[in-house]
Amino acid sequence: MDLRLVSRVLFLRASWRKRDRWDAARIIQHQDHALQELRQAAYAGSEFYRRHHAGLRDAPLNQLPTVTKADLMEHFDEAITTPALRLADIETHLKSLTEQGGDPGVPWRGQWWAAATAGTTGRRGTFVWNRSEWGTVLASYARANDWAEISAGPPLPVKVALVSSRVPTHQSAVVGASLHSRLVPTLRLDVTDPIKDTVAALNRFQPRILVGYASALKPLAAEQHAGRLHIFPHGVMSTSEVLTPQTAVELEAAWGTAPFNVYAATETAGIASPCKFRNRHVHEDLLIIEPVDQDGSPVPPGTTGAKLLVTVLFSRTLPLIRYEMSDTVRLGSRGCPCGRSFTLMDDIEGRLEDILHLPGTKGAATVHPIVFHDVLDQAALAGWQVIQEPGKLRVLLAGLAPGNSQEAIRARLNTALTEAGVVQTDLDVRIVDRLERTALGKAPFVHAMKTAP
Repeated sequence: MDLRLVSRVLFLRASWRKRDRWDAARIIQHQDHALQELRQAAYAGSEFYRRHHAGLRDAPLNQLPTVTKADLMEHFDEAITTPALRLADIETHLKSLTEQGGDPGVPWRGQWWAAATAGTTGRRGTFVWNRSEWGTVLASYARANDWAEISAGPPLPVKVALVSSRVPTHQSAVVGASLHSRLVPTLRLDVTDPIKDTVAALNRFQPRILVGYASALKPLAAEQHAGRLHIFPHGVMSTSEVLTPQTAVELEAAWGTAPFNVYAATETAGIASPCKFRNRHVHEDLLIIEPVDQDGSPVPPGTTGAKLLVTVLFSRTLPLIRYEMSDTVRLGSRGCPCGRSFTLMDDIEGRLEDILHLPGTKGAATVHPIVFHDVLDQAALAGWQVIQEPGKLRVLLAGLAPGNSQEAIRARLNTALTEAGVVQTDLDVRIVDRLERTALGKAPFVHAMKTAP
């Protein structure tokens, strides 16, 4: 690990602990000041933002136009504040990491770290950070340990196992490679590897913290129950995928501790992390989030937004101001037994792409993933998926729980879909050894094919 990064991460973690005592007024004051500095930097260095905010430089944040991933990638070379950086060069660097190997934790050109999204929700996104920003990214992930009260750092190293993607352009791979050191021995495992290999590696490593996609942790919990996996982590952290209540129960039963559901994204790094009471607090000192409806109007606390606008207060190389994400989240109030005043995030319901539009009795029927969760969460041992194809739904079950059969599940799903107003949709229910995963190893619960009606 880069020693300058080590110093910055340790410094930030220590200074951020003081922020845990901030009240709401202090948090808002900090946001206002940080936002002003962000906008000044963006207007000074980014032709894109000077044009995008023309006539609005003194306008409140909620009056500024939003920025989509497509907008940002189309105008990347104008949006970035470092003229020497070009999207084509960064893409060449990422392609080289993928095809030729190399350590993604080593800074490109000695001072830049880069990662890319998979593009499963639209255009692939490429993002880059300087040393100061990357230290903040790493510290935002390390904050999850602090808020969960999992001790780490000198003189107590913390062994972390990450079961996600080893694709070197994925942020989890870049973060894992950057953090790996004597202080944070890190084992990175590919979620697509055979389960027996993953179990053997974890048994040898004996992690203090186990981090992974929910779809990776669920089968590992089954392996722990079966007696093949023998690990005793102090903390289990689920990230990057929806963690259902049923899966959370299974993880707690396996390891004796309720999982911490961490919310993060490639573009933003950590967005919300749970405290020891498993209440997720928004990192309001690092970003501003705005749940909005489909038209972009703000929704009140307690209401789930149709999408999320995020302003990353520490972004300077590639500013993100009201950047649009398709996540659907519900914010709560402030106040928690842990004493922090950071706003609570009550729920993360997934992404707009997970909502299916099927033939219905009154035109198109909108089917929320909860329809499938209600039927399948306890029926499949190691996970499930619903994949929309022309004229049908392909339902994949990774193992069947006792007392279930393919026909019984098909019947229950048919009933649930009929009650949701769906007609003329065939169900192809299959038992599979492995779920289908994206290029970055994620296994979305519900996936709408581009060719579907």
